[in-house]
Order: sequence, then structure tokens, then C-alpha cells
Amino acid sequence: MIKVGIVGYGNLGRGVALAVSQAKDMECVGIFTRRAPESVKPAINFPVYSIEKLIEFKGKVDVLLLCGGSATDLPNNTAGILKDFNTVDSFDTHAKIPEYFYKLDKVAKENGTLGAISIGWDPGVFSIARMLFGAVLPNGNDYTFWGKGVSQGHSDAIRRIAGVKNAIQYTIPKEQALSSVRNGENPNLKTRDKHLRECFVAVEDTADKAVIEKAIKEMPNYFADYDTIVNFVTEEEVKKMQQKLSHGGFVFRSGSTTEENAHLLELSLKLDSNPEFTGSVLTAYGRAVARLSKEGKTGCVTVFDIPLKYLSPESEEDLRAHLL
Repeated sequence: MIKVGIVGYGNLGRGVALAVSQAKDMECVGIFTRRAPESVKPAINFPVYSIEKLIEFKGKVDVLLLCGGSATDLPNNTAGILKDFNTVDSFDTHAKIPEYFYKLDKVAKENGTLGAISIGWDPGVFSIARMLFGAVLPNGNDYTFWGKGVSQGHSDAIRRIAGVKNAIQYTIPKEQALSSVRNGENPNLKTRDKHLRECFVAVEDTADKAVIEKAIKEMPNYFADYDTIVNFVTEEEVKKMQQKLSHGGFVFRSGSTTEENAHLLELSLKLDSNPEFTGSVLTAYGRAVARLSKEGKTGCVTVFDIPLKYLSPESEEDLRAHLL
């Protein structure tokens, strides 16, 4: 059995716990939280420990699935955890992935551990599609659309602004851009042309809404490059919207093999629960990291570095017999 630990128990942590409970080859040794352990009521009856107890499990866990946010949690904490444990995380700030990779690769190689970064559906599953589509159709253009749906990372980034009590952010594809791609027009689209970001924000009574709106719209890597709408609402309204964390998106490769023959490749996802699906992806890659670590692999890896067979609980023989 692969022994798994879950670090953090928000929406993503809950999704990971559900996925681990359904994995026939995995056992959860515990959920590790910054909150008081007795205050955490997991959906699955896994033991809950203070994060301060984590070091006591060194050598007793094959892989930790990290469920923190990309704004501050993962950049500040992953390197320290990776010194003692194999890890999988969902770091999703695309522009900062290269520097994040090299920082963790150095730490992991120095300590003989293995860390998989940016694991989810984008980056992650969509990244594989972009690479595959581009390899088989080199004469073409890539297009990625997200939504309509809730972005956990962007919502978390807003919640970390001083004066914000709670927030949720929806990513919405611009229909004109989406239709142009689907029609094979190969448009030249800038970031702002493809998506709208709509935010619903509850703030403290004394907060300056104008300052918060400016901070959101000018936030680099999150909102600065997009048309962004900020709506100030009550905390009750935000909590009601948070009951349904659906999302999805599309990856396209539009191109040609000759002047006469054009092709459109598409992968689409429609997700009732963004965190549950992301948790399932993290869990599959947890399996892969545990296996690769046992083979002696160290350092930092992404979805591009991990053979797909390592994700499956099925044997190589069964994969060839039934899926090939």
C-alpha cells in the first residue's frame, strides 16, 4: 500500500481525501492542518494532526499531497516540506512555474526526495494536451480557454487582500474568441481577448472598497492582464456561491498538414467540482511519485516527466490488454 499524507484541509484537501479513499492501493496516514485538529471534521474518517506533528512522520509516508494555495502557501512552504518528504502540489501561477521548479529541484536533489509540481487540470492535464497536440500538429496554433467556472487560485488570492472577508472568482470565456477558434480562423488573441474575470467580494465594514478593487484589478499574474469586474456582496452571498465549485475548459490546436487539409484538435472538461477533480489528479500523481521514488528518482518533475503508466493502479499487462 502507498502511504499518503494530506497537508491542508480546505476544498482541495477534501477532494484529495475523497480520491484517496477510493484508491485501492493507497492508505491515508493522516491529514495535517494549521487549524486545531479537533476543529477539522473530514468527509472521510482519516486521522487529523497538527502540522507541527508532520516531522514525526518522516520515513512513514511515501508521499505528501499538498493542498495549499499558490499565492503564498506553496511558494513559502513547499521547499521546507520537500527536505523531508516526497510531495505533489498544484502550484498554478503559470508565469512563475520555471523559477518554482528550479528552486524545488535543488532542494529535492540535495535531500534525496522527489517533488511533482503544478499537478491538476491546468497546469496538468491541459499541459499534456498542449504538448501532445503541438507535437503531432506542428504547423498550428494553441488556444486554451477556462470556464465558465470558479478559479480556486484566483479566489484564494483575493481572500488574502487586507480587508477581504471572503471572495469567489469566476473565469468566463469570451464567446467571440471561442467561436473564432472553433471556426478554424486561427485568430491572434491576446490574454485580454479570451477571458473575462468576475469577482464577488465580501469585505470588512471598515474596508475601503476602492482600494480593494484597485488591488484586485492590478494584481500581477492574476488579474492585471484581464478585463475584470469586481462586485461587492455580502458574505452570505459568497458562501451561497461557494456551495457549487464547478469549472471546466478547452484546449485547442488549430493547424494544417498541407494547404488543402486543416485540422482542429480539442480536449474539453466539464467539471461539477473543480476541487474534487483536481484532488483526483493530485492523487493519481501521488501514486506516480511514490513509485518513481522507490526506483530512486529524485529532484523536481512535472507532468511532462512522468510516464502515464505510473498514474494507473492497473498493471502494465492490463494496460496493454485493455486500454492500448
